[in-house]
Amino acid sequence: MGNQVTHFFPPHPPSPRTVPDLSAKVYIVTGASSGIGEQVAYIPYLKNTKVYTAARSESKASAAITRIKARKTFLNEKDRLDILFSNAGVMLGPQSAGSKTAQGYEVELGTNCIGPFHFTKLLRPILVQTAKTAPADSVRIVWVSSNSAENNSPKNGIDMSNLDYHIDKSGPMKYGISKAVNIFDSSEFARRTKGEGIISVALHPGALKSDLNLHTPAWLLFLAGWILKKPIYGAYTEIFAGMSPEIDASRSGCYIIPWGKFYVELRKGMVVAQMGEDKGGTGVAGMFWEWCEEQVKDYA
Repeated sequence: MGNQVTHFFPPHPPSPRTVPDLSAKVYIVTGASSGIGEQVAYIPYLKNTKVYTAARSESKASAAITRIKARKTFLNEKDRLDILFSNAGVMLGPQSAGSKTAQGYEVELGTNCIGPFHFTKLLRPILVQTAKTAPADSVRIVWVSSNSAENNSPKNGIDMSNLDYHIDKSGPMKYGISKAVNIFDSSEFARRTKGEGIISVALHPGALKSDLNLHTPAWLLFLAGWILKKPIYGAYTEIFAGMSPEIDASRSGCYIIPWGKFYVELRKGMVVAQMGEDKGGTGVAGMFWEWCEEQVKDYA
């Protein structure tokens, strides 16, 4: 319980004024049409950064297709990418309709996990290319998770035998699983790209008033209203993860909590899930990574 109190009652956030001039930098922010993503895009923009925003349109296409199109457009115009803020996500979507993506995945697993995984995979070459000439430790991927990863996911974060949810789970657990995976993908990316000059960071942005709460029951929002902060506060957490000089290669794969603090007390089951079986872990993070590779192999 003590650990979670830190999530909900963090110290005062840093000021955006501390962000240095970012001329010549190029960033991508997904889910930037509103809420935290909009604020994350706005702060670097004020500091002379070229910011590309990617937002999905559920009425026209699946999140994955939208992201792929955005990636193609971006690569036709740019030869560098300094930071990818993987911010887009959905929470507690309608369960009665058996919500699924266009590819048939449970909507939160598809949108919060497989989509960002694929988008990151497609952009990895340009991140590697940028890291060759950019200042050390400045090229980064920021994976936006949630404290729901610890509070609402099973022991190992995700049940690899139930990825199709043939054993149904509650809405909060499905969301918690998707956010646990964000942490796993961050640590796996850090492990698999070691030496390429890219830093990978996962984070819990904070308890916020944002469009992510679209499907949250009104009574619950009312009860939680006194601790929820404006979206700009979540942006502070993301900007810290993306730009703080305190984060170097030795911290790649770390987990950040509001409003820019290193978290080293992650739930034990999730810690061992990120460790290979040869090191006494369960290897779940690596297993899920390989499963995602198989899912996206036909969408290069």
